[in-house]
Amino acid sequence: MTTYKYRAQAGDGSTVTGTVEAYDEYEAVVRLRSTYPIVEAVTPLRGWRGIGLALREPLWVEDKTLAMVSGQFAILLRAGLPVNRAVELIAGQTSDRLLKRILTACAADVSAGYSLAGSLEKNGRKIPAVFIESVRAGEASGTVEASFEALKDYYERAHRLKARVRGALAYPLLLLALAAVVVAIVMTALAPRMTGMLAGLGGLPLPTRMLIAISRFFQRGWPFMLAGAAAVSCGLMAYRRTENGRIRLSALRMRLPVLGHIARMSAAAQLANTAAALLDAGLPLERAIDLLGRVMDTRCVGAELARRTPLLEAGRPLAEVLGQIRYLPSMLVELVHAGENAGALESALRTAGAFYDGEARRASDRALSLMEPAVTVVMGLIVGFIVIAIYMPVFSMSAAIGG
Repeated sequence: MTTYKYRAQAGDGSTVTGTVEAYDEYEAVVRLRSTYPIVEAVTPLRGWRGIGLALREPLWVEDKTLAMVSGQFAILLRAGLPVNRAVELIAGQTSDRLLKRILTACAADVSAGYSLAGSLEKNGRKIPAVFIESVRAGEASGTVEASFEALKDYYERAHRLKARVRGALAYPLLLLALAAVVVAIVMTALAPRMTGMLAGLGGLPLPTRMLIAISRFFQRGWPFMLAGAAAVSCGLMAYRRTENGRIRLSALRMRLPVLGHIARMSAAAQLANTAAALLDAGLPLERAIDLLGRVMDTRCVGAELARRTPLLEAGRPLAEVLGQIRYLPSMLVELVHAGENAGALESALRTAGAFYDGEARRASDRALSLMEPAVTVVMGLIVGFIVIAIYMPVFSMSAAIGG
């Protein structure tokens, strides 16, 4: 339920203000008109307390949490508990503040006779659309327990895949960050002291002159480099928030040498797993693909899929539609084609999802095995260049003295 602040006119013409709890504005007006003949305004009540709570909440609900909650719903509903009682129990047990607030609000709505999917859509703006639509389809077909089982499996796979990819990329990125910090410290603090003794000498070798020039650039230009890096980062973040920016940046990531392969495998796995979960929940194919086009993490694939949804509505097979998206692997298209011909599309999609989950894991492992030695080699080249640049004049002077 939502608390609304209202202003109305009583039967004697006086203005009355107060609050009323209702599912939506329409219900609030209906309740008020049973008492007051004229309702002038109804607005949701949002106070400072609600804002403070939102600041302490997570920004989104994690896949791991959604998997756990889906499993709890499936167990409780199969045990025969009413939906409103199941929502109350799970809301009281979860430690996620955002999910607790959403489910607490949903419990009141469901107890008042509203659907769980509609209540989630109203109260849980940070709940994924896939979750809500799967619950809605399960409620419509009377198989909501099976929908929650499918959601549990889906979010468990999604959590494992994302954790694997993030873990594989975290270490190389940490090495690159440490390498950048070390180079900056060497060029701004250590190298100037060493090259200061050599700057007054004539006929310095080329590596030494290059080191002196780079060191001076770092000493004088580090504020501008930091400002430039901050400006580029802010610009990219702002651009990424636009739909066109998300599409173009995801397409660029697809074309990267090593990371692009991981992105393609991850996109194929998400597409297959999400489509299988939606179809298992009872959604029609056209509705499932339309929703998938809006929720894909890889926005270039989602945009291509959304543009081709009318082809499905015209009766074209899914394999033909997927074959027109250049970012998807051809084997995925072949698996979908075989599943459609055999009348087992959901099974084919689950098989494809499991296969590309494994491919994404293997690709991330290969990327990790390649990036670690690459970063080590780069650091070795930088250190070697600094050592050579510093000691070449010393060797030259020693040779001259010895001669």
